[in-house]
Amino acid sequence: MADASRRMTEAEYDAAETAYAESRSLVAAEAEGDERAVEAALRPRSLDEVIGQERVREQLSLVLQAARGRQRPPDHVLLAGPPGLGKTTLAMIIAAEMSSPLRLTSGPAITHAGDLAAILSGMNENDVLFVDEIHRMSRPAEEMLYMAMEDFRVDVVIGKGPGATAIPLEIPPFTLVGATTRAGLLPSPLRDRFGFTAHLEFYEPSDLELIVRRSAGLLGVELTGEGAAEIASRSRGTPRIANRLLRRVRDYAQVRADGTVTLDLAHRALDLYEVDQSGLDRLDRSVLDALCRRFGGGPVGVSTLAVAVGEERETVEEVAEPFLVRTGLLARTPRGRVATPAAWGHLGLTPPADAAFGSPGPGQPDLFGDE
Repeated sequence: MADASRRMTEAEYDAAETAYAESRSLVAAEAEGDERAVEAALRPRSLDEVIGQERVREQLSLVLQAARGRQRPPDHVLLAGPPGLGKTTLAMIIAAEMSSPLRLTSGPAITHAGDLAAILSGMNENDVLFVDEIHRMSRPAEEMLYMAMEDFRVDVVIGKGPGATAIPLEIPPFTLVGATTRAGLLPSPLRDRFGFTAHLEFYEPSDLELIVRRSAGLLGVELTGEGAAEIASRSRGTPRIANRLLRRVRDYAQVRADGTVTLDLAHRALDLYEVDQSGLDRLDRSVLDALCRRFGGGPVGVSTLAVAVGEERETVEEVAEPFLVRTGLLARTPRGRVATPAAWGHLGLTPPADAAFGSPGPGQPDLFGDE
């Protein structure tokens, strides 16, 4: 009997782990595996099809129209912003608008200057080179890129030591489109060589609702206006998450209903996947719950908070915290993390009279070293 009880506990644990992994992936801003192929089918093909980011669209449209009028490649473009907002989509649109081939690579893949030289040597005139996560390029490759962007030339070094020879390699004029989630990590010489920098912002719910409607049409999903609005409101301001939630709600509607996504069905589906009405998932709520219930709202160090929720410090700091801080549910202070009044309200709790909203409360230990 004891063994049966233990097996039941292990099964429940495995089920909980699976459910957590599914809910975590639903609101993750990065795309992995087969999801990239699904995303490709939903991407806008032109600037006119892009929803939201009005200022960026207008600015980019002027840059591309002027380049077409001069019959020259457009200036190098830097796209900066959080994951899932459409940087890769805009790079593809730039190539399509200029009727130019698009070559794709990523910063982590360019580990040596020779890797970049091999890519550039295969470029043709007016090609568009897209480098994702460009801030993660190696330093020697960055320095080679300076000359390539400015003079359309690179120096390839043959041999080593005193006998080494630098051979200049001319490159046809091309357009570099760099994408980064951390523009502050780009060195100034590289950042200054981009002729146009676009900063992508999180989307408004009204724009996300239009995106959900468009994606539903492409996927053949029937949904009501209220259903689209409900999915949009839980999407963290990110189109990638909105499309992901739409596909999961579509599955729920197909299996447990008549296939039409209504407000009530979207509610039930997203509650099943543990994405609440503010877009928080299980990890986000666990962080808030531990902060409020166990530590009285803080301040508490991030390492202590990570132990309390059973996660690595990096997971809490890089996955959960950005959204919680952006939505005003958590504050970072020199003494630790602090729950805001909105966090207490989100959990349905009343903050204690001595709760520290951004400053150390009476009797709170100094947790600065735990930061």
